[in-house]
Amino acid sequence: MLDFSLVTLADVSVHQIGNKTNGESLILSKEKIEDKDEKLEELLLQYFLKPFGQPEYFHLTFSNDDHEMNPVYHYAHQCFEHPDSFHIQSIHLAKHLFETALHPNIKSGDFYVAQFNDLQINGSLVQAIGLFKAETKDHFIKMQRAGSGFKIDYDSGTPVDKLDKGCLILNIESEKGFKVCVVDRVNKSAEAMYWRDQYLKIKPCADNYHFTSNFLTLAKDFVTKQITEEYQVDKADQIDLLNKSVAYFKDNERFSQKDFSQTVFGDHEGLITSFKDYQKQAETEYDLEIKDGFEISDQAVKKQARIFKSVLKLDKNFHIYIHGNKNNIEKGVDADGRKFYKIYYSEES
Repeated sequence: MLDFSLVTLADVSVHQIGNKTNGESLILSKEKIEDKDEKLEELLLQYFLKPFGQPEYFHLTFSNDDHEMNPVYHYAHQCFEHPDSFHIQSIHLAKHLFETALHPNIKSGDFYVAQFNDLQINGSLVQAIGLFKAETKDHFIKMQRAGSGFKIDYDSGTPVDKLDKGCLILNIESEKGFKVCVVDRVNKSAEAMYWRDQYLKIKPCADNYHFTSNFLTLAKDFVTKQITEEYQVDKADQIDLLNKSVAYFKDNERFSQKDFSQTVFGDHEGLITSFKDYQKQAETEYDLEIKDGFEISDQAVKKQARIFKSVLKLDKNFHIYIHGNKNNIEKGVDADGRKFYKIYYSEES
């Protein structure tokens, strides 16, 4: 977890990034921002850092995992090693973004490069370089005193609570490509992913968050996609298995693959073997790193649990939310051929 209670904003430079494919320009500032009063710095720190409270961590990478070939890594490394070159490196970073964001649907925007001191991670104080692109502008109303009355006007600007794209590069784990965290809140279309995939070129860190997230994704895909191809498993049983999967990660501090398989699939003959086979295939096909044991990341569980659907949808008439004992729901067909679910309960609220 990152702690920003002691952080200070050392330097910031701003450039405007147009879309080269659409004939727009790159406008570079000649110098970094010098005139920052206390309130402006407070707002900038809020805008830059608030979205990174509980981040997922990545490393900068490149082809063949040679992170030193990554331009963002190189320019950030120069910032850390030679602080006086900060503004020059910000220009290089802006030019690299201008040459990278070439899809015609990519929006132009303001590009901020910032350097922070005394950012805390796991009790240690570190420096960080921040890269931020503002693609969204909001209109706001201004009221000013005019003689005996008031004047209403409007302007447009960047809302400090809506960071579109951001990246914090921490000055640790340089030998692995620095430890970085990323925000990318604009749409998830293929062209919008340029920030992560083409510009930053990141890969997940091999940490407990990564292991927890990978295994939960694997379990969800197995239950929702693979099981129905091999077994006759109804929707209520699938939801029960999903609930058991999430419950295991919520109830335990350390993950054991053997214990997980017995807890979740132990009542279903053949599922443990099928899951092992599915895991081996997924590791090879998607280059997943799956560990037999690791400390469970509560942050990853909280994030992944949102996509574990426990809703049984019946035609367009009913939604049944199954969170507890699956034995309290019974499926059947009446004499007229109508399908039904019978639900047992103790209390009504």
